[in-house]
Amino acid sequence: MWNNKRIEEESSSPKAVAPRPVVATPTPTPVRPAPAPAIAQEVKAPSSGGTLGATMTVKGEIYSREELYIDGEIQGSIELHHRLTVGPNGKIHANVKAKEVVVHGSIHGNVQSAEKIIIREKGSLMGDITTAGIVIEDGAYFKGSIDIVKAEPSRVSDVAQAPVAAPTQTQAKTQVPVMAGEKAS
Repeated sequence: MWNNKRIEEESSSPKAVAPRPVVATPTPTPVRPAPAPAIAQEVKAPSSGGTLGATMTVKGEIYSREELYIDGEIQGSIELHHRLTVGPNGKIHANVKAKEVVVHGSIHGNVQSAEKIIIREKGSLMGDITTAGIVIEDGAYFKGSIDIVKAEPSRVSDVAQAPVAAPTQTQAKTQVPVMAGEKAS
């Protein structure tokens, strides 16, 4: 009985295809790059603007309407209309005036910023600061005075906030003709 049932099941079921042998191929292990230090990820050269490399030294005045990344040495003065980033190897012996300043290296001089100054963990700044906002991270070095000022309004908001003068009303005198025999009033 048992055998008959088995034979019936085997004959009624479709024939099983013999499995193909599986050939083990070595799978390549993905190569992951070593993680970069956290500070290297934050320090970026500007997408537009200029970069002074670690081996460069400049003596004189720098004036720019673009962002500037400095990883070399500057002596003199710096004036920017955008962000100044001092890289980890950057050493500035100059007075700085910029919209925003980020310090990973060192600045020795007075710094004026229209928006904010950020001194990162390994950065140092020795000089007087005039700014609307400041961030000094743990581990950073600062020696000098801080003068917090109101943020300079942008040009768009200047136009929006400018008082609008009410239109002046001019009184026009009209002359009414006087008929003969009437009194003029």
